[in-house]
Amino acid sequence: MRHRLLKAVDTIGLAVIGMSAGYLALAMGAGLIELRRQKAALRVQGDTVYGSPHLGRRDRRHLYALIPCLNEESVIGTTVTGLLGPRTTVVVIDDGSDDATGQEAERAGEEARAAGRPGEAVVLRRELPNARQGKGEALNHGIRRIRESVAARGQDPGEVVVCVMDADGRLSDRALSHVLPLFDDPRVGGVQLGVRIRNRRGNFLTWFQDYQFWAMAAVTQFGRNLTSTVSLGGNGQFTRLSALDGLGDRPWSRSLTEDLDLAISLAARGWRLRTTAHASVDQQGVSDLRRLVRQRTRWYQGHMTAIRRMGEIWRAPRMRHLAALEMFSYLLVPWVLDLPWSILFQYCLIWFIRSPNVLVLHGRRVAAVNATWLKWPANLTAWYLLTFAPALATSWTYLRRDRAVGVGRALVLGHSFVVMNYMSFLCAWSALFRMIRGQTGWTKTAREAEAA
Repeated sequence: MRHRLLKAVDTIGLAVIGMSAGYLALAMGAGLIELRRQKAALRVQGDTVYGSPHLGRRDRRHLYALIPCLNEESVIGTTVTGLLGPRTTVVVIDDGSDDATGQEAERAGEEARAAGRPGEAVVLRRELPNARQGKGEALNHGIRRIRESVAARGQDPGEVVVCVMDADGRLSDRALSHVLPLFDDPRVGGVQLGVRIRNRRGNFLTWFQDYQFWAMAAVTQFGRNLTSTVSLGGNGQFTRLSALDGLGDRPWSRSLTEDLDLAISLAARGWRLRTTAHASVDQQGVSDLRRLVRQRTRWYQGHMTAIRRMGEIWRAPRMRHLAALEMFSYLLVPWVLDLPWSILFQYCLIWFIRSPNVLVLHGRRVAAVNATWLKWPANLTAWYLLTFAPALATSWTYLRRDRAVGVGRALVLGHSFVVMNYMSFLCAWSALFRMIRGQTGWTKTAREAEAA
C-alpha cells in the first residue's frame, strides 16, 4: 500500500513538474518569437524612458484616462501631469480619501492648463458609505462620466479608448503612438502594457518584483499575443469604449482582480486582447515583505476565484478554440501548479536527498545504480537542474532586456526565484483559506512618496 501511494505521488509530481516546465517553456518561447515578429530587440527595451507618452502621436482618437485613487496625494500629481496631452481627458476618481488626493489632482490639472498644456483633468469625489467598495466600483463610477462626455461631444464610442492607470503609473515615451494604432483593427477590444518597477534599486524585494514583471510576466504576455488572450492588468490597461459598453452599465466586477474579470468578459465576447513590445508602464514596487504578501494574497484570491468562469469560457460562441484553451490553462495555474507544487516541492527535495539510487547512462539505456558515494553530487546536481534551470533561463532574458542589471544580479535573482516561491506558496494557501472563510475584503497597498 505504501509503495503504491509513493508511486502515485511520484507520478503526480512528475506531471506537475512537466506541466510547469512545459507551460513556462511554451509561454517564454512564444513571447520571444513574438518579439522578433514585432522587431523589438530585448537589449534595447531596458533603455526605455517614462513620462512623455504623447510624443509622436498622430491618431485622431480621444483618450480618456481613468485613475481610481485612495490616499494617493504623494504620487497623483505627477501621474496626472504625465497623462495630459492632445485629445486626452484625465478622470481622477477620489474614492473617499482621507488626505489631499483630490486637491493634488486638481492642482496638477490647473498648473498644466496655466502652462498651456492640452488636455483636460476632471476629479470625481466619492463619499462614504458609497466610497471604498473596491477598485471595480470606482472604475464603474468613472465610466459613467466618460459616457456622458462622449455623448455630449458626439464622439463615436468605437473610436474612443479608455486607459486605466494606477495613481503611480507612468507610460513610456511614445507609448500612445504604439498603443492606439492597435485599435485600427476593429476586432481588438483591449491592450495591456508590460510593467517596469520604477524603484527597483531600492532593495532586494523591489529588484525581485522587477525581475518577475520585466523578465517573466511581460515576455509571456507577448506570447499570449498569438492567441489574443493577453491578460489585462490594473495599470497600463487600454480598452475600446464600445467593448466596455457591450458589457453593460458596470463593466468592472467587484472581484479582487477586476482586471482579470474584465479580460475574461471581453474575450468571451470575441474581442481580441493584445500587447506591444514597443511601450510599457512603470510603477512603484512594494518595498517591505508584509505589504507584498498582503498584495500577492489578494492577487491569488482573485485569480483563484476566477475559476468559476471556466464554463462561460468554453460556452462562448465567439471565442476561438485556441484562445479558450489558453485562457483555460491560465486560470488553472494556481489550482493545478501552485498549490500542488507547494507540497510536492518538499517531497522532491527529500526524495533527491535520501534516495541512494543514481541514474547512470549505459549507451541508450538508463539504469538505477545503488552507489552511496555518488548519491550526494549526482542527486543534488539533478535537483539543481530541475529546480533552477527554468528560472535561470529567465535570468538570461532579464539580462538581455536590461543591460544595467549585470550578470551577477541576474544570477542571484534567478536563484532567489525558487526561494521566493515560498512566499507564493504562503499567499496561495492564505488565499484559499480566505475563500473557504468567505472573506472578500482587502486593504489597499500604501505607496511611498517620491520625487517628481
